[in-house]
Amino acid sequence: MPDWRLTRLKGEFCLTFEKDGKRVRRRLGTADPRQAQLIAPAVYAELNRPTGTTVDELWRAYVDDREGRAVVGTMKHTWKALKDRFGPRDGQSITKEDCRAHTEERRANGISDGTIHTELGHLRTVLKWAENGRLIDRAPHIERPPKPEPKDRYLTHDEAQRVIAAAHAPHISLAMRLMIATAARVTAILELTWDRVDFNRRQIQLRDPNDKTRRKGRATIPMTDGICAALRDAKAGAMTDYVIEWAGRPVKSLKKGIASAARDAGVEGVSAHVFRHTAAVWLAEAGTPMEEIAQYMGHSNVNVTRGTYARYSPDHLRKAASALDLGLYVVPPGSARPTNRNVR
Repeated sequence: MPDWRLTRLKGEFCLTFEKDGKRVRRRLGTADPRQAQLIAPAVYAELNRPTGTTVDELWRAYVDDREGRAVVGTMKHTWKALKDRFGPRDGQSITKEDCRAHTEERRANGISDGTIHTELGHLRTVLKWAENGRLIDRAPHIERPPKPEPKDRYLTHDEAQRVIAAAHAPHISLAMRLMIATAARVTAILELTWDRVDFNRRQIQLRDPNDKTRRKGRATIPMTDGICAALRDAKAGAMTDYVIEWAGRPVKSLKKGIASAARDAGVEGVSAHVFRHTAAVWLAEAGTPMEEIAQYMGHSNVNVTRGTYARYSPDHLRKAASALDLGLYVVPPGSARPTNRNVR
């Protein structure tokens, strides 16, 4: 429901809403209800247009405007790192020296360049939004450290089996198996409820149809035989609506459980994201078309998938490589090794 309503005054429609504990009423200049419905949102937006230009005021205005989007949750954390330095400043006054000082301070506190890149990226997003909304005349350039190359760590089948076997609790084991079987993000696994596990169709619906928050893609995934059996066992002892639970409560984080299992298994560099990356690599290595991998990953653009995972496919660049063969050796059909005879 909107924060405003339509009322009448002397035959005309008015926009009516509450602001600072007082009722505000503004005539719309029409007696046509359809026209009033079309006019009202723009009038309401203009009357409630943010007026402050400090970064703190612009940030709060942006969060209000983007309410319901998943990024707003992340921005609560990035703002904690930004507010002391940037909050009181006018949005147009930020300089590259300010950005460099932030980067140096965060690095000195042991924060990775990837995190700093995200923090300053959110600042840049807010200021560009303010410029586009004419809240400020110009968004300054926000200098960020280069975005680190994505980690290429993925598990072999043996490593995955060892880590899962070393899990100290059933919910940790089940979560790791689910992340590999679905290629899902850890948040999607922790938020998965039993009403979206369809044993009859053997499907897992990762997206909650009642969740209106705009999230990164979540797909509907077919169950493997192994994960179907594991889920049936877990369902038999379920105490909550959540698939991943512990002591009758949903689980908030798997970080410590995964780290402990990886340490005991003697496998380094394991995180929740590694399981998702592992699933995609295994699919690519099996020759799965990029379009299908994109559906598993929840990517709306297959080029994103192709850019990351095509190199793992056994057929990647195979056709292109054949064009570079000089044909100096005879290779018998079906053989990977040439004869010793040089045809030249």
